[in-house]
Amino acid sequence: MMKLWFRGCAVLFWLGSQSLPMAALAQDFTQLGTQPGLFSSLEAPDECMGCHGTGNQSTAFMPHDSWGGSMMSHATRDPLFWAALDVANRDVPGVGDWCLRCHTSQGWYGGKVRKDGQGGFVDGTNGCLLRGDHDDLDNAKNDYTGVTCHNCHRMNPTGPLGEVAPIGSGNVWLDDAAECNGYFGPCRKGPKQYAPDSPLAPPHGWEYSSFLTSSASCGTCHDVSSPVVDGNPLRTHILANGSSTGRAFPAERTYSEWKQSDFGAVLLSDSFEVAGMPSALAAPNTDCQDCHMRKSTSAQARTCNQNPVGSRTNDLAVHEFVGGNSWMLRVIKSLYGGVAQTDRVVAIDRAIGWAEELLTQRSATIGVTLDPLANDATTLNARVTVTNKAGHKLPTGYGEGRRMWLQVSVRDALNNVIYESGAWDAATGVLDLTPPPKVYEVLQGIWDAGSSTCKTEDNMGRKLFHFALNNCIAKDNRIPPRGFTPATAEDPLGHELRPVAHVYPETAPGSGVLQHFDVTDYVIPVPPATPRPLQVSATLRYQVASKEYIDFLRDEAVANAQPSENAMCGRSWTVGPANKSRGQFMHDLWSDPSLGRSPPVDMVTAAAQTVAP
Repeated sequence: MMKLWFRGCAVLFWLGSQSLPMAALAQDFTQLGTQPGLFSSLEAPDECMGCHGTGNQSTAFMPHDSWGGSMMSHATRDPLFWAALDVANRDVPGVGDWCLRCHTSQGWYGGKVRKDGQGGFVDGTNGCLLRGDHDDLDNAKNDYTGVTCHNCHRMNPTGPLGEVAPIGSGNVWLDDAAECNGYFGPCRKGPKQYAPDSPLAPPHGWEYSSFLTSSASCGTCHDVSSPVVDGNPLRTHILANGSSTGRAFPAERTYSEWKQSDFGAVLLSDSFEVAGMPSALAAPNTDCQDCHMRKSTSAQARTCNQNPVGSRTNDLAVHEFVGGNSWMLRVIKSLYGGVAQTDRVVAIDRAIGWAEELLTQRSATIGVTLDPLANDATTLNARVTVTNKAGHKLPTGYGEGRRMWLQVSVRDALNNVIYESGAWDAATGVLDLTPPPKVYEVLQGIWDAGSSTCKTEDNMGRKLFHFALNNCIAKDNRIPPRGFTPATAEDPLGHELRPVAHVYPETAPGSGVLQHFDVTDYVIPVPPATPRPLQVSATLRYQVASKEYIDFLRDEAVANAQPSENAMCGRSWTVGPANKSRGQFMHDLWSDPSLGRSPPVDMVTAAAQTVAP
């Protein structure tokens, strides 16, 4: 008999040996979607590798091989995540449940975080109950396996009884049936429909899923809102005038940014949402998978080792899950990627290349234009235009410490630098703020009623990054995607998505559609007798983790006497933070010269030379 493990707000409490204090039991941060205690446990990635990989991560198109180098597979190994998790748990005890749900599929659904899957609660929101180790292989005994194959390939748009939940914050529905088309266990969802006698049909229970190929499936984790507790948002969104929208604070909105752009705003978006409607009537769009899981052109492409070589050429979505975080992949490679550990060097190097190709070739364009420069002029007028080519804001996603900026330099006819804005010191990791550079970022903070401001710095001018406590946005000048309309039916004034402290003009008055490019004007001083002509270059630079953010994580650990991971968890590990606090461990990694202090990636560069009037 099939068990359905859906639980809503009503949760049975069990006070066992690992239970939390009664006062904490009311705090359920992850009430929606499939809950821990699956009838059919998630199979480990290594169990999929036999058919869908090579065992050494060497083949770019094989699903397990390409996944193995991605940040999806390393979501539970990421040391920056763990340092941030400690801050969140100190700010809101137990909120780690909200974070770990998307970062450890096996651990969360296996009842090793907060809910044990039997109606009780455990104290594992700091990760101390996870099985396995950072550098263990991805088997059933290791919860450090990131976002696993089964997490995605068992996803459904609704629950077993038709339940729905808002997209985002890990509100995932998993197929947990006892059998699938005569096979034991739930269906593995896929993007292909096979005839019963097709040689490409999987040798296990499978089912075609239009949901899996839609952006909505990505949106389950790539929109993040402040969690709802006891029917109310933990943090509601406070606007610049001090009023509350009454809605949960929008921590991340990558999926919504896509949906409100030309890439996602179509007549009928994802066909799975259009019950009974012929798919031909659903206008085509560009889903997340089209950019982040490109089709393999390899003449050898196949999805399974049992399939004929070349059977999926130009028809296999590579599980690269490529993003912009090439630096953290380098960190993970240095920590856990060696042959004696997870054996991921080849896969991680390939993923690093994909990430940097995405940033440098497919994300943005840049242009520089100059006013004519008279021989006696003492200033030069320059204009830099950055255009967003991505299907969401640029940059997008997790905003803490993540940013882009313009480095603009001017050289005279003798190649001497006479002006520079946005210089970054590789030796210290410091971004020079004189003259002020153009920085694209979102700055979230905590509303201070006394001063009627959104506070993003402490009294010493140091930036604050309290992800779980943030409830206001002081700045969001990230570049919108093409066709971006902030207003939605649920948020008609576009409070969640619109720019803050910056203006992107409408493409046409009253259209509500914002321009997807940004223009920055520079008035550059030119010293007398400077040899002409002048050469102006502009580079768009992308950075994953700023010095201010890394310092904050370390300072929080010190100020709160955060114990080492071994002391906190009662372990004797020798890998990962081990005998350091997670904040200090991350700071030491960032400071390691071999890892470069999260060096910015130069995305695109343009140059222009002055001419006389």
